[in-house]
Amino acid sequence: MKKGKCCDLKSCLMCSLVLPEWQIAINGHRKNFVVKKGEQIFKEGEPVAGVYFVYQGNIKVHKHWGDKELILRFANSGKVFGHRGLGTHSSVYPISATAIEETSLCFIDLDFFITTLKVNHDFAFKLLLFYADELQESEKKMRNLALMPVKGRLAVALLNLKSQFGLDQSGYVDMELSKQDLAAFTGATYETVFRMTTELVKENLISLSGKRIMITNEDKLRLLCKES
Repeated sequence: MKKGKCCDLKSCLMCSLVLPEWQIAINGHRKNFVVKKGEQIFKEGEPVAGVYFVYQGNIKVHKHWGDKELILRFANSGKVFGHRGLGTHSSVYPISATAIEETSLCFIDLDFFITTLKVNHDFAFKLLLFYADELQESEKKMRNLALMPVKGRLAVALLNLKSQFGLDQSGYVDMELSKQDLAAFTGATYETVFRMTTELVKENLISLSGKRIMITNEDKLRLLCKES
């Protein structure tokens, strides 16, 4: 990591919800960094140091899953990560975080973050709701990994990417993702996801241009999620 551009104190989940006068305290405690594509911010099992917010860029949150990597979610502009290390019995990060493009980050140390939660009730409440939503999504992902065939999981992954990142002016999902990362997000091997992706293209459900993906028949893609 290297020191980089400071955030604007209004874009992330924390800054948008704290008391206006608390932003002065945040400004005095935050640390801003820029990480390169492929650079790891922290590793599963490392001691918890604090919480991170994305100012610009994209982070993958992932963990070991047998002999493979499983991507749990992505954190793009304004999103929080590292919060899974919080808890009365937790002292290490249960996940890893890696930049998938050059990314500007804001780091808040653990003690100050906990103080922020105690002082700013709206922020604490919204973070509680975020935790609840994230837990539901994690439970769905585990269920899908156990019960849903790869083609259905791939359909879910593609629809989730569209929901989070939206579309660019050409109609492609506004995020370039390698086949390896798409496989890790789907919870399958590279070879299987490559084969399933090819099938979806032949069935005219999606189209590809390099690393870019366009969903051409969302209704049929959603049917795959329900049929699986």
